[in-house]
Amino acid sequence: MKTSDTVFLFDVDNTLLDNDRIQADMGAHLARYYGKGVRDRFWEIFEQLRVELGYADYLGALERYRLEAMHEPRILRLANWLVDYPFQDRLYLNAIPVVRLAQRAGTVAILSDGDAVFQPRKVERSGLWSVFGDNVLIYIHKELELADVENHFPARHYVMIDDKLRILDAIKRSWGDRVTTVFPRQGHYATDPKQLAAYPPADISIDRIGDLLELDLATLARR
Repeated sequence: MKTSDTVFLFDVDNTLLDNDRIQADMGAHLARYYGKGVRDRFWEIFEQLRVELGYADYLGALERYRLEAMHEPRILRLANWLVDYPFQDRLYLNAIPVVRLAQRAGTVAILSDGDAVFQPRKVERSGLWSVFGDNVLIYIHKELELADVENHFPARHYVMIDDKLRILDAIKRSWGDRVTTVFPRQGHYATDPKQLAAYPPADISIDRIGDLLELDLATLARR
């Protein structure tokens, strides 16, 4: 495979897509149609699974909740709500123009974590899959899969855009000067004081993903 000069790697949740808003909508939907008790129990299971698996598994949480509510047929419709959610409406402002700009400066790819069903559905339904031209990688712990990332997208330099300093720090320690880390301060992880204090700053910090339109992306590869 040809080696690119620069590969731009984009996270999805709270980087290109407002996942906090999606979760808020889901919580409101659960409370409205199933009751606050169901909502609270679902999120408890969701967080338990996140700890067990290391990634967000919405459908897995629903499957586990169903075991507790086997005689409540209404809950089955929640899966339809999830897979049919209008994810394209939750793209951050200028997210697509930023990807298009990066495409003019190098190769672009999604580098995300998640399950094997809902996360690909989210990427597809948001329109991101087609924008990235099938350059989509979804792992369980992406920071541990950098050798595979290099195999799929060999490059002299990488630019990693992610809302989690933990991920950016791990990738920086692995790739060193071969990567420029970009931190959009969006979503609850990016504004969590404990997270901000626990990890060194990224090479570049921006307030929102659209701010990349104001930068010379070709310059990022030469940092």
